[in-house]
Amino acid sequence: MTTGRLMYPHRRRGLDHDWFAFEPTHQRPRVSWPDGKRVALWITVPVELFPLDAPAQPFRPLGTPTLAYPDLWNGSSRDYGLRVGIYRIIRVLDDLGLRATAAVNSEVAEKYPRIIDEIAQRDWEFVANGVNMGHMHHGGLGRDAERELIKKARGTLTQASGRPVSGWHSPGRSHSRNTLALLAEQGFTYVTDWANDDMPYTVTTPSGHLCAMPLTYEWSDRHLLVQHNLTVDDYVEQILQAFSHLRAEAERYSGGRIFSLSITPWILGYPHRIAALRRLLAKILDSESVWPATGSEIVAVFNEQSRGAA
Repeated sequence: MTTGRLMYPHRRRGLDHDWFAFEPTHQRPRVSWPDGKRVALWITVPVELFPLDAPAQPFRPLGTPTLAYPDLWNGSSRDYGLRVGIYRIIRVLDDLGLRATAAVNSEVAEKYPRIIDEIAQRDWEFVANGVNMGHMHHGGLGRDAERELIKKARGTLTQASGRPVSGWHSPGRSHSRNTLALLAEQGFTYVTDWANDDMPYTVTTPSGHLCAMPLTYEWSDRHLLVQHNLTVDDYVEQILQAFSHLRAEAERYSGGRIFSLSITPWILGYPHRIAALRRLLAKILDSESVWPATGSEIVAVFNEQSRGAA
């Protein structure tokens, strides 16, 4: 007998929500990238502000200072990413002729306007990454309160950058049951928090459609270097293995794949790691099989071809 605490509207076979249908990647229509490239190289740079007094509830995302206030041990290292690390990453991407998608906490735009200017000058894409890393989106957050957080994040970043902001990345990938609908309501077109595919797919909400973009966590620097304490050389090797496998799958199925690479300023921006980033990206570019693109550029191609296949 099922008890009351186990009963909720989506207790059934299959997925426990109606946001998208279960469709294996290889069964969906193939997507082709420009110039016949097999892999879309999507570089994202999270530009985050970690408050020293971030609340412990409902949870703290990885990287949040966790010692007694004020936790300068951890907090100052995160600030190093904004003061130093981000500029090392910018120089590497400049030298390789690459643009990125910057997932920016809106409070960064208020406290570090130089970073916003540097990103805008390089024609990187801006994605809203919430207000800061102390404001999570969660089930205990009221719908109106969450709407205001989303509006503030997008409005501040749009005004500071002078550019449209169509993508969303939640702090700590945190969501409530209302987040997706509120994002569509506020004019966002894609969301990067669902890491359950290698290709985009469509999400349906009461407020309209969103495109889910696969910002993979498994080979992010945060996952491999911070959580698993890999050496820099092992980090590079694992990423190259992932890239090689995705490229081989794209060849096998005659369709494109996305290789998402998250580069965190307070992790890879340190002097003992930045050379590994340059080496890694140079090897990926040497394959001559990649289309470097921003998130919105990938979404535009996906949406166009999806409409054509419908």
